[in-house]
Amino acid sequence: MKRISHLLLLLLLVIVSANASNKELYQKLCTLKGVITVDSLPSDYSSEKYVVTIRQPLDHKHPDKGSFTQRVVISHEGFDRPTVLVTEGYGGDYALNPRYRDELAGLFHTNTVFVEHRYFSGSVPDTVDWQYLTAQNSASDLHLITTLFKQIYPQKWISTGISKGGQTALIYRAFFPNDVDITVPYVAPVSRSAEDGRHEPFLNKVGDKKTRQAILSFQREVLKRRGEIIPLLEKFCLEKQLAFRISMNEVLDYCVLEYSFAFWQWGTPASQIPANSATTEVLFKHLTEISGPDYFATGQPTQAFFIQAARELGYYGYDIEPFKDLLFIRTSKDYLQRIMLPEGITIQFQPELYKKLTNFIATSDPRLIFVYGEYDPWTSVGITKLDGKKNMFVAIQPKGSHRARINTLPDSLRDKVIKTINLWLEK
Repeated sequence: MKRISHLLLLLLLVIVSANASNKELYQKLCTLKGVITVDSLPSDYSSEKYVVTIRQPLDHKHPDKGSFTQRVVISHEGFDRPTVLVTEGYGGDYALNPRYRDELAGLFHTNTVFVEHRYFSGSVPDTVDWQYLTAQNSASDLHLITTLFKQIYPQKWISTGISKGGQTALIYRAFFPNDVDITVPYVAPVSRSAEDGRHEPFLNKVGDKKTRQAILSFQREVLKRRGEIIPLLEKFCLEKQLAFRISMNEVLDYCVLEYSFAFWQWGTPASQIPANSATTEVLFKHLTEISGPDYFATGQPTQAFFIQAARELGYYGYDIEPFKDLLFIRTSKDYLQRIMLPEGITIQFQPELYKKLTNFIATSDPRLIFVYGEYDPWTSVGITKLDGKKNMFVAIQPKGSHRARINTLPDSLRDKVIKTINLWLEK
């Protein structure tokens, strides 16, 4: 039965591909300069959906340095409809799923131009040279794509993204302020250094005291049982084929230090924190579910992000004071350089991007809505205070996490955001 279903699905894909060449959008896509391939995709929401590969310069200032192919996913609503530009900060495999639909596209019935970030998943150059992985080149990628697809979709454009993707949307707007009409970054950080320094005080005050105490107690209990947990950690990493630049004792330390950040970031219910009387196996299972060791392993899909974080996007540090008597490490300073970057690479943080973004916010007033979660640690480095702005505003979900979206906001705030965007689309 499963085999028959699989064959029917393959037959459907063949039929969809065969019919694609008769579609007006398909024909328009094939004529765009720089487009290499156009392949049809099934969709639960759009009348047409395609994955398109586009030729991009490695260095937009010096096109002679070479090129790579960037993956873009197009979901069609209508040539007379607005378009949402999704600026993904990582890989975009999930956008290929027939059930994928951006929140703004669903709310406002728009076309979607989803752009995978350079150096991730299907948009990695044949030869990886990290010097070209910059915010400016990323913004220029988006500029080229927007300019290209405006030939097909001439109505208003909204750029948006989540987390690093929201940061990417803001970066794009700062470098090319007139490319789009509206920008909606979700949970977007704007960090000022490789260890920003604002996250740690935030974690000491976020939520309620009882939950913070339960988190601290759990972290310390894990470290107290180091002798029992290390064998479990070694087995876990062996089964998942994880490799590290540091020892298992250090891996455990960083998993514990990361725990509080990850707990609040993803909105973990306090009821899930095991009691100190729980078995070591229960403690370990919970730790790996919230802040697993794979985050600190080498060769992960996030490697390109850590390059960017160390160079100009910024990141966060850890407060080790509450655990000093139990830690194997003496300091966590510069851990990004020591354990997260590819071996042999040293990067000096460049603050120019942070200055550009904060100056852009301070000196201009584009149509821009920031969405954040109150309890998300990334909110501590977000754009949350805007004075004297007519167009920009911030929408914060009370007690919200990194999962904060327009549809998770309180009804009155959600309605304000939707009404504002509708007005902007009409004007």
